[in-house]
Amino acid sequence: MGKKVLITGGTGLIGKRLTQLLLDKGYEVALLSRKKADIPSVQVFEWDIQKNYIEEGALDNLHFLVHLAGTNVAEGRWTEERKKSILESRTESIRLIARKLAEKQIKPAAFVSASGISYYGQDTGDLRNTESTPAGNDFLAHVSIEWEKAADEIAALNVRTVKLRTGIVISKHGGAIPKMALPARFGVGAPLGSGKQWISWIHLDDMCRMYIEALENESWQGAYNAVASPPVTNEGLTNAICKVLHRPQWFPNVPAFALKMVFGEMSAVVLGGNYVINERMERETGFQYRYGELEAALKAELG
Repeated sequence: MGKKVLITGGTGLIGKRLTQLLLDKGYEVALLSRKKADIPSVQVFEWDIQKNYIEEGALDNLHFLVHLAGTNVAEGRWTEERKKSILESRTESIRLIARKLAEKQIKPAAFVSASGISYYGQDTGDLRNTESTPAGNDFLAHVSIEWEKAADEIAALNVRTVKLRTGIVISKHGGAIPKMALPARFGVGAPLGSGKQWISWIHLDDMCRMYIEALENESWQGAYNAVASPPVTNEGLTNAICKVLHRPQWFPNVPAFALKMVFGEMSAVVLGGNYVINERMERETGFQYRYGELEAALKAELG
């Protein structure tokens, strides 16, 4: 049996694909889940953050740890209760694992945590954001800041820790792309708001390959912008989707006020944008993107 990788949030978009790629490479994969599930070739252990509980055996023989758990920010209005869930599902979950690792004196070889490019703010306009750009001060920036602080509690156990600040993930199985492609398929695709907001993106397979590289390569440490290059505007992404689907794009932009009426504060997810540069990835690692061009990434998923 290969080295054991324990994943939180393993049933989400990234988690499912990452699990498959890890199994293909001969790793043993275990997931932490709020309820038991039968997943072929995978061990599933229960945990309960509120009860400070992780099922016995989950941390045994642990070699690598991956943290993907978190309430989806783009589903449902941002009530105060939902905001609390968005934050605590990311932070309290990994703090629970940190406590258990300390109690049992277990030390993984490496820990990789998700984070978000919203670390820089929900909308940073044309500012070029690198890993050294200061954090923003809005809600999603606060979530990413606290997310990374919680990850540092694993690092404090002398575990090599990597944080991947993730952009928009291109996949046909979930996330933003299927939602944008649906109206485009019917010939009614349209940019959102001004259409000029920047979207920093990455293909799902490249995202998962980054996680594996971060686990295996001991030179990786700290925060990296997990995006391809260059970013694209919302209008540019809409046009590219329509092109790949062989559909016209002639509808006017969906106005910002309409999106705010429907989605409330959550509309910031689509009306804001970030021009994020993968500076550390390019300068410090030998990571090779399989989908470095937007059209190739979209064709792989929608073509």
